[in-house]
Amino acid sequence: QVQLVESGGGLVQPGGSLRLSCVASGSIFSISIMAWYRQAPGKQRGLVAQITSDGVINYVDSVKGRFTISRDNAKNTVYLQMNSLKPEDTAVYYCKLQRFPQWYWGQGTQVTVSS
Repeated sequence: QVQLVESGGGLVQPGGSLRLSCVASGSIFSISIMAWYRQAPGKQRGLVAQITSDGVINYVDSVKGRFTISRDNAKNTVYLQMNSLKPEDTAVYYCKLQRFPQWYWGQGTQVTVSS
C-alpha cells in the first residue's frame, strides 16, 4: 500500500510563487509515474504536470513556462514549483502515483491565488 502526503499549499498573491511537495511511502516510487492534478470548485480534476520514472515531463498548456515538476527518488518526493501564479490557478492540488495497474492519490493541498 502506498500513501501520498502533499504539503506546501497556501494563500499567495497574483504573481507569487509556491512549491508543493508530495512524499510517498513504500518502495515503488522510483519506478512510478508521478503527476500533479488540480480541481477547482465546480470543475473536474485535471492533469497539471507529469514526470515518468525516466524523467520525461509533460505539462498542460496553461502552466507551461510557469510551473516546473521534478522528483527526488532518494527522498521519495515529487515537487511542483509554481511561479507567476494567477487567480485561475486556485484549486486543490493532488499528487498521483501510477504504477500499472494501480494508482494512488494524496489527500490534496489547497492553493489560493488572490490579492
